Amino acid sequence: MTLKRKIAINVSIAYSLLFGLASTFIYVSFSKFRKEEFKNRLEEKAFSTAKLLIEVKQVDKQILKLLDKNIIDKLYDEKILVFDGQYKLIYSSLDDSKIIWTKDDLIRLNNEKSYFKNINGRETLGAFFSFKQGDYYVLISAKDTYGYSKMEYLLYSLLITYFIGVLLVWVFIYFFIKKQLNPLDVFQQQITSISVNELNIHLEENNSNDEINLLTRAFNQMLTRLENAFTTQKEFTSNASHELYTPLTRISLQLENIIKSEQHSEKTLSYLTSINNDVHQLAELINSLLLLAKVNKEAIGKKFQQVRIDEIIFDSNELVKKIDPKFNLDFDIQIVEDIENPMEILGVKSLLKIVFTNLLKNACLYSPNNKAIVSLSQISNHQLIVSLKNEGKVLTLEEQKKIFEPFTRGKNSLQTKGSGLGLPIVKRILDYHNATISYQSIDETINLFEITFLI
Repeated sequence: MTLKRKIAINVSIAYSLLFGLASTFIYVSFSKFRKEEFKNRLEEKAFSTAKLLIEVKQVDKQILKLLDKNIIDKLYDEKILVFDGQYKLIYSSLDDSKIIWTKDDLIRLNNEKSYFKNINGRETLGAFFSFKQGDYYVLISAKDTYGYSKMEYLLYSLLITYFIGVLLVWVFIYFFIKKQLNPLDVFQQQITSISVNELNIHLEENNSNDEINLLTRAFNQMLTRLENAFTTQKEFTSNASHELYTPLTRISLQLENIIKSEQHSEKTLSYLTSINNDVHQLAELINSLLLLAKVNKEAIGKKFQQVRIDEIIFDSNELVKKIDPKFNLDFDIQIVEDIENPMEILGVKSLLKIVFTNLLKNACLYSPNNKAIVSLSQISNHQLIVSLKNEGKVLTLEEQKKIFEPFTRGKNSLQTKGSGLGLPIVKRILDYHNATISYQSIDETINLFEITFLI
């Protein structure tokens, strides 16, 4: 999951929880407010009824009942009961509603002075009042229809607001964070495209002090340090290789002259020949190091031109045959008829010749029959595949993982001279040609290299 999605989801979840808690708090608070408000209304109604009944002598019970029935602030499904100090019912309002009560309720009311309860949506208040005429108990019960309708309306309003608000916030936060972190996506795309040969490219900076610009600035500084380090390394490798290669060439020439010009015993001649071979191998190693240091994508990119892979393979085959005349190459071509410019790619012929010369030379050295089979397949205008197969000992899985690393050699090469730089050079050249190379062992005796060129 990307960082912007994580941030968007976490912020949206946090907002949803907070919004949900706030909505719940509002609903619960209003519910308590409704209850307290209705309780106060019941208490006021109970007090006014008891006062009229007891203190105003001119108002008898029948008139009070008529007043209670037609009063403007009458509650829905209201019922009022008034008891004297001996728990005797002295007044009951005119309606069909009932209040379920017992003497224990009045005794409880005498002790607690007031109580409030809700039974199936019908709320009942018990109140104790003390007048000059004596103590009185009032039970009043009603349904808060308007209060509950307001709560229902509030509940639906909060739910609709919550879901619509959460949906809008999730969408808004996602696009907002996407826009804010867009420079980070650009930064990631830019650094992904930078290779070891493009360290001189620096990312665009601005004058802001936000984290992304600070990261860009630090990355550019790192690129500068890496470029300096790589340049120093390449210069050292190139200079050292050049300085070592020259005296080795002189030594090899002198050895060859000594071998040709004088008569030597068989033992001495064997020593001189072995020394000369070692010098050639050392010179080849230095030449490979020099090539690794010189091969540069920017340098070779300017030399790209249309070349034919089959011609390069044939030229490489001729070079390998000069090293070992016994080498034999089987060549197979599979191309569909409607391909334009078959077997042609953009590349540098001299470097691609190094690629196939190294691969064919390996096939010659590591196969018991000095034979390689090359298959060239092109079934579209966009892809060209070259497969090179030879018999011989195969690499283990661990060796296959490191096959293209410098100075790495498999156990199958213990009896063969080499530097372990051939395949790394091959891979680097193919990387510069936007081509890929892979190795696999078909069975216990067949090695297969496959190169894919994207045209």
